[in-house]
Amino acid sequence: MAQMYFYYSAMNAGKSTTLLQSSFNYQERGMTPLIYTAALDDRYGVGKVSSRIGLQSDAQLFRTDTNLYQEIAALDEVKKRHCILVDECQFLSKQQVYQLTEVVDKLNIPVLCYGLRTDFLGELFEGSKYLLSWADKLIELKTICHCGRKANMVIRTDENGNAIAQGDQVAIGGNDRYVSVCRQHYKEALGK
Repeated sequence: MAQMYFYYSAMNAGKSTTLLQSSFNYQERGMTPLIYTAALDDRYGVGKVSSRIGLQSDAQLFRTDTNLYQEIAALDEVKKRHCILVDECQFLSKQQVYQLTEVVDKLNIPVLCYGLRTDFLGELFEGSKYLLSWADKLIELKTICHCGRKANMVIRTDENGNAIAQGDQVAIGGNDRYVSVCRQHYKEALGK
């Protein structure tokens, strides 16, 4: 019986690397995974999932108006899909998370979602909120703060490396804009 998994963490914990390894494992056994990534994140090219350690794969794009259930069902009719892998899943809408539960429940295809739990203000992303609510399995991938403790928060920085405490929830960037830290250093950086 298929299930939905939510692999979450702060930045730089290896979410994309883990997704690409899962894809490889399915392919190695002669199965066909289907990878999705958010259209708004094109730092590594359009329709690409890339890890910081150099692994990369092509991916289908999801946009705010993508009906994931309909698209996956149509693709599955052409060629059987054994697993759906979703990178940057924090950018999913509530409706898209629901559509992915339909992929699991009606098409019996496992769905593995990888993304951030919270934004730079410590608030849940919409996709993460509903994945935390509706996923069958929750798996935290861990990374570390500069102090050695588990990093579970993300700080957005300006061009001088100073922590920013306001702005739009979504601002695409990597190590140039974000730093993963423990809760204590998050509070200290934002003066809380």
